[in-house]
Amino acid sequence: MSQNVLVVHGGGPTAVINASLYGVIEEAKRNPEVGKVYGAIGGTGAIFSETFIDLTSFDDEKLKLLLHTPASAIGSSRYPLYEKDYEKMVDIFKKHDIKYVLLNGGNGTMDACGHIYEVCKDQDIKVVGIPKTIDNDIAMTDHSPGYGSAARFIAASTQEVGEDVKSLPIHVCIMEAMGRNAGWITAASALARRKQGDAPHLIYLPERNFNEDEFLEDVSRLQKKQGGVVVLVSEGLHDANGESIVPPIFKSERAVYYGDVSSHLANLVVKKLGVKARSEKPGLCGRASVALQSPVDREEARQAGTVALRSAVEGNSGVMVGFERVPGTVYQMKTKLVPIKEVMLYERKMPDNFINERGNDVTQEFVDWCRPLIGDPLPEFLNFKDYL
Repeated sequence: MSQNVLVVHGGGPTAVINASLYGVIEEAKRNPEVGKVYGAIGGTGAIFSETFIDLTSFDDEKLKLLLHTPASAIGSSRYPLYEKDYEKMVDIFKKHDIKYVLLNGGNGTMDACGHIYEVCKDQDIKVVGIPKTIDNDIAMTDHSPGYGSAARFIAASTQEVGEDVKSLPIHVCIMEAMGRNAGWITAASALARRKQGDAPHLIYLPERNFNEDEFLEDVSRLQKKQGGVVVLVSEGLHDANGESIVPPIFKSERAVYYGDVSSHLANLVVKKLGVKARSEKPGLCGRASVALQSPVDREEARQAGTVALRSAVEGNSGVMVGFERVPGTVYQMKTKLVPIKEVMLYERKMPDNFINERGNDVTQEFVDWCRPLIGDPLPEFLNFKDYL
């Protein structure tokens, strides 16, 4: 008898999480050993309410919309799970003839994946993780689906803001990117540059302690030289004591809503340097933009879903699908299976070789690593100031 699949989304969505879902459904329809693919409507909590929908009942043309649909088509959550909850899941899975459980999410979801695996491993229920995060902070993989699109968004946005500031160079513009305690998204703004002097002019990451005096010194030097300055900062910036430079406005379990770092720093520039400054905070736009979705990211997300189900049917469990970069001059990735215990709640941050010595920019090594992930080159613009 064919066995069913349950797909659960956890945490913040991305521009390509639905591509992973599509990959699962596509693989299920090809495999006679697989019955229905259920989607948990609303994330982890939907398991307990048994709010499932049969995704294989939809026709192929409708399902293809998933490839270009932002956020989570089945809904997600940050539902907190405790030890007593995991045992309850087994009975629910059995009730619906679910043999394959696929959890698509970030660090918190991979932690849940590990715990669910432990209660299911003696029940012949296979549990596999599908990585997803714009923050790119999941361990044991070259990068995570969702990051390439977020990187493309911040690079394109920085490029456009840079042109605006260049045309009217009268202020300092401070843009804030998401990413929690890791600076991967903020760092990707460097891909906006085509030549020396292009925005971003300064980049500050949470992998380095933020020094207010050095920041003001950097900004002042550039502002005096060129007038307009574009600065990229991470929402997770902290001082030498590990304290956020702006207190979070909300904290619950692992969910942290950071304060307005860009607004705080813009006000600091105005007060301390006496020059015009403004803040920009794309926020959710940066993780929901299908208009700036990376085709590379989309295809890899789809592949992650496909491999997750295929590996589960082959008997693998307690693993996460990861990506490994193939050495060479042409960008190429291959998938791998990583033991979930090596992933659970381990936060992957930017390595030292990706950050410059002063801590206010990235290195060329990072740019070369990141560039293939965003897909096609960003558009080329014309500014006659460049020809003076």
